[in-house]
Amino acid sequence: MKTAIDPVCGMKADPDQAPSATHNGNTYYFCSQKCQRRFQENPDSFSLESAEASREPGRGSRLADYLPLGVLLSLLAATALELKAADWSWTDWMHNFMGLFLVVFAMFKLFDLKGFVNGFAMYDLLARRLRAWGYVYPFLELALGLAYLAHWQPFITYAVTAGLLVFGALGVVSALRRGLDIECACMGTVLQVPLSTVALVEDLGMAGMAGAMLAMRF
Repeated sequence: MKTAIDPVCGMKADPDQAPSATHNGNTYYFCSQKCQRRFQENPDSFSLESAEASREPGRGSRLADYLPLGVLLSLLAATALELKAADWSWTDWMHNFMGLFLVVFAMFKLFDLKGFVNGFAMYDLLARRLRAWGYVYPFLELALGLAYLAHWQPFITYAVTAGLLVFGALGVVSALRRGLDIECACMGTVLQVPLSTVALVEDLGMAGMAGAMLAMRF
């Protein structure tokens, strides 16, 4: 299959199906309409020779960029607390929080599965090479979340969660080192949050919680 490189994000695009734009006599192909719009807003910022996006000044450094994520995490934390209000412990709170977190974040991805896969493939180490992994990931996340809420095999659930999120953090590190200016696929396409060190802290924080529960329970 003939492919082209999206000049905005560096992802491969199929010229026969992908959105396109022409600038200075060159035709550009894009993985999504979002990248196409970004290019059309400022085409001189991108070129066929540059397959990676440069981060816009200030993007990802404003608290307002992460307001949707902050609100969501606060609500999940409060809900997890209420689930064990009468018999509270750190371990139980982390367990419930992880279950709610994984189910809700899987839901966001499943609202627009194809859009999530496109975004995830921009930075996840496995999804960049195996697109099918992007389709599997939300269902695995959902299964883990339900396993937490059902208290099914906690040792396996914690271990798989920790491994999955540490591996995801490696992809975020790679993307940040390359300076990619993209949305974090963690919240699907519903809420737009820049991929930044916040996403890295989120992955490592959740992996740390899973690891802590392993240590405390076993």
